[in-house]
Amino acid sequence: LRGMKTMGLRMERSVENAQKIAEYLSQHPKVKNVYYPGLASHPGYDIHMDQATSGGVMLSFELGSKEEVDKVTKALEIPIIAVSLGGVESIVSYPCTMSHACLSPEERAEQGVTDSLLRLSCGIEDVEDLLNDFDQALNKI
Repeated sequence: LRGMKTMGLRMERSVENAQKIAEYLSQHPKVKNVYYPGLASHPGYDIHMDQATSGGVMLSFELGSKEEVDKVTKALEIPIIAVSLGGVESIVSYPCTMSHACLSPEERAEQGVTDSLLRLSCGIEDVEDLLNDFDQALNKI
């Protein structure tokens, strides 16, 4: 129950971080697509925002290739690479080999899970630290 006392603050910070990171990634030339319902460019934005107060703490983004994914994930210093979601730390997962590994390549493609897709669960770290980390990692490709 101790964690419940700060859950509102933690979620507020995680949501703010997700929004800022999604906006940053959507403008980055190395990022092909960003999937975050808090972006006005998201196809479900209007419906989502009618039903929610924010875009949430989860987003996905696509790079150009699996090789680019490998470079970025190796270069990231703050987010941990893991399957788990929802902690106070930012977590990057690679659905192709993690959450969706049991599916065939055709089933993954049908669901939009490409070899170049990464998922980010935003934590409560300083957003400028996170943005700088993503910037240096994306500059490796």
